[in-house]
Amino acid sequence: MYNANVKVLDIHGHVSAPGGNGAQLLGQMLASNTPTRLDPHNDLPNLNMNEQTWAASVKRHTDLMDDHNIDSQLIGPRPFLMLGWMQPHLLPGWTRFVNNMIHKQCLVRPDRFAGACQLPQNPGAEDTTHCVAEIDRCVKELGFQGIYLSPDPAGDRTSPGVDTRYWDPIYAKAVEYNIPISVHGTNCTDPRLAPIPQNYQVGFLWEQFLATQLYMHGDAFERFPTLKVLVCHCGGSLDRFIKSDNHLGQKDYSKNLFFDTNALDLDYLEAAIKPRTPKQPAFGTETPGSGGAIRPETGRPGDDLVPHIGAMPFLSEEDKTLIFQTNSAYLCPALDKLTGRAGVN
Repeated sequence: MYNANVKVLDIHGHVSAPGGNGAQLLGQMLASNTPTRLDPHNDLPNLNMNEQTWAASVKRHTDLMDDHNIDSQLIGPRPFLMLGWMQPHLLPGWTRFVNNMIHKQCLVRPDRFAGACQLPQNPGAEDTTHCVAEIDRCVKELGFQGIYLSPDPAGDRTSPGVDTRYWDPIYAKAVEYNIPISVHGTNCTDPRLAPIPQNYQVGFLWEQFLATQLYMHGDAFERFPTLKVLVCHCGGSLDRFIKSDNHLGQKDYSKNLFFDTNALDLDYLEAAIKPRTPKQPAFGTETPGSGGAIRPETGRPGDDLVPHIGAMPFLSEEDKTLIFQTNSAYLCPALDKLTGRAGVN
């Protein structure tokens, strides 16, 4: 809790499956060039995946959430492991397996987690109709409450822009089920980035910023007026124009377009919140993820953001409530209904 009345809903989290299973399964798939049908709900000792390893892995995750004052979290795939460059006949099997792992984590702690699905995205397809069946399965059978969308799944910048009708089958399903779309970069195969450690993060920045611009200037929200989109990592980058400049979109996006708070540099985070007003940022940390480095001035992990947002002097208590709870609850109503840390430990 942020305080006695305000829950902290983390809109940006990723699955924490027992270590080693994904790599071994992926190796089996690539070695045989055939899709997998393995189900992580069963005891799979060869993948180090059983009730004990699941319990330990999820406990590490929830322990960090407790330490960071996070009540509940929407979890999806690990973006750099979405593997959108995989051959089309293999990707659906991998996607199904990842979604089953997300579901398993939600079953272990249904008081803390809601699931968001990975999709078997094929940028070469005519549109995204090929993703609809997995959305239906994840929502109807697994109870998922969100969709992860890579704007460039192959990492080679060949995908249609997020404003185009190519994406309409996914948008229509998100509207039908009243669940949010989390736009998150994934892989990046640009060879120029080879010298940069963890260079997939640079791909995140570009793709999320481009998606923001396309949503602002395109007509996706006119085609789908109730579509709810969260762009991760504060939208990738900041705008450099004033609000009245036509370089920026001039429409009202207050019910459609949101940005998480997953920026670890505090000056950057403040700059991301101020021009958008507290109506658009939704609390998100990716805990546990890439933000575990220790701040020298506090001795605390960088992704422990509740105290920093709570101390921002330009935010009123009402503003902080919007960021910590209200905006995330609007995007994902089911997240607000989880019992959170008040549930069974």
